[in-house]
Amino acid sequence: MISKSFHEIIQLMVLFNAFLGLIFIYVSISVFYAFVFAFAGRLGKTKTTPYSTSYRKFAVFIPSYKEDEVILNTAKEALKQAYPAEYFDVVVIADSLKPSSIELLKAMPVKLVEVSFDLSTKAKSINEAFNFLPEIYDYVLILDADNVMAPDFIDKLNSRLVYTGVKAIQGHRVAKNLNTKFAILDAISEEINNHVYRKGHRVLGFSSGLIGSGMAFDYRYYKSLMKTNNAIGGFDKESELKILRDRLKIEYVEDAYVYDEKVENSEVFKNQRRRWISAQLHYFRKYFLSGFYHLVTKGNYDFFDKAFQQFLLPRMLLLGFVSLMAFLSVFLKGALDFDLFPGVYFWVGIAVLKCSSVFLSIPNKYYNKQTLNAALELPKVLILMFLTLFKLKGANKKFIHTPHSGNIIINAEEEVESGVK
Repeated sequence: MISKSFHEIIQLMVLFNAFLGLIFIYVSISVFYAFVFAFAGRLGKTKTTPYSTSYRKFAVFIPSYKEDEVILNTAKEALKQAYPAEYFDVVVIADSLKPSSIELLKAMPVKLVEVSFDLSTKAKSINEAFNFLPEIYDYVLILDADNVMAPDFIDKLNSRLVYTGVKAIQGHRVAKNLNTKFAILDAISEEINNHVYRKGHRVLGFSSGLIGSGMAFDYRYYKSLMKTNNAIGGFDKESELKILRDRLKIEYVEDAYVYDEKVENSEVFKNQRRRWISAQLHYFRKYFLSGFYHLVTKGNYDFFDKAFQQFLLPRMLLLGFVSLMAFLSVFLKGALDFDLFPGVYFWVGIAVLKCSSVFLSIPNKYYNKQTLNAALELPKVLILMFLTLFKLKGANKKFIHTPHSGNIIINAEEEVESGVK
């Protein structure tokens, strides 16, 4: 009887260790992936291009779903570009805006496209704008309804597009507001993404990742591409994967700034992350095997890399998990002399590597008292991220809107001159 119980315990321990081993391999892949690109982004530099006086014509699309609080300021600021006025048009795509907002937009020198859908999505709005406008543009530039471009934003994108000839390009999206602890953490998260998935990728020769706004595309190519984009959440991921599948390179202009409102509270944060994680799972199922096939048969490493990213554990969950496992392994080793498989040094080592990739990716300007104070909210953020995993059902079948505040108004020219960069 004792022998049988002993064997059952051994079997359970073997199964438990095997499970921990698989988990360790999975999180280690996620950690090493982030560290390689974080390290490259810290040591390397992205390419720069000379100023171009060969101007291309841009259509600046601003999809606006119930964004009455911010759209008027966004449209007004978008018109202030240093780029020649005859070479760009601001196109506001108005979905469910108030009649008063519509009238004020009509009085502005912008093109207004009014749309209405049973189920609103950015992809639908963008496609309606393409159907409305004549094909007189070279590039389409996508903004969020709260975005404010630095005065030289289009100029810098244009120069890179002219000299490289690429069909897709991403600007550097930075925080418009740092007014709450959540906003600071969200701003830092954005910059880590910029460092790893944009700068680090370009340094190593991979395509930049897209981020949903502050991005520009060849007008006719993107119009054709969007005809098959029916995404409810993550339309930018759908676009990015198809662009990379077509073996086209996505550029990144690190010094072209567009200001984006960061989430201010836990409820908005939770809904936003729910949408992002749901989209990641959706595109993992849709494109991972296809990405592997294109890697093996066509050597398309960019497409596989993007599909592979959907396999990785979301960054905040990864940081929380490896930190917890490192703490547990040290505690169990010290208190019970028990080694949590594959061993305390492995768990501590992978946690240190993950923390190193985070520190490498955070811009120097964020190493201050405000960030340290905001970091006290990290446990709450991690708990919210974890709880989000249980509320993913149906998240990718309906549009989850992130509201923005009309109280956050900036002058992009003043921000650039004051060194917010």
